[in-house]
Amino acid sequence: MNGLKQWTWVAAMALLVLTAMAAEGGKADKQGKKERKSDCGDWQWSVCVPNEGDCGLGTREGTRTGTDCKQTIKTQRCKIPCNWKKKFGGECKYDFQAWGECDLATGKKNRTGVLKRALMDATCAATVTATKPCGKILKTKLQVSAKPWHQGLKR
Repeated sequence: MNGLKQWTWVAAMALLVLTAMAAEGGKADKQGKKERKSDCGDWQWSVCVPNEGDCGLGTREGTRTGTDCKQTIKTQRCKIPCNWKKKFGGECKYDFQAWGECDLATGKKNRTGVLKRALMDATCAATVTATKPCGKILKTKLQVSAKPWHQGLKR
């Protein structure tokens, strides 16, 4: 009986070792597949093109190079938020300072924005400057009345 227990134990250990070796062999195959995938270049994405207008849902196209790549071109859905400053590109968002003082020579005021966030591989300037008209410049008027206020009252 004792010999049968030893034989069962040896068989179980051998089965365990064979299972571990088979698992290691599978990992080696997977690493080889990863190496083959590295022949493909990184995806290069175009800018997001809205379906309608200049913001909202749209698409972008991605391309990559490589000899053994199964897919070299693909299209992806994207979105350009409508509240972003489109003057600086719909894919770039900036933190702006307060408006500066009005330049009386040009009639405009400026403020500077620093890049806060860019969408998916967008090329954005690090800082931008926005200008706008000063608006109405208030001129102080001297209030001169022809006659004192109490003289116009009826009694």
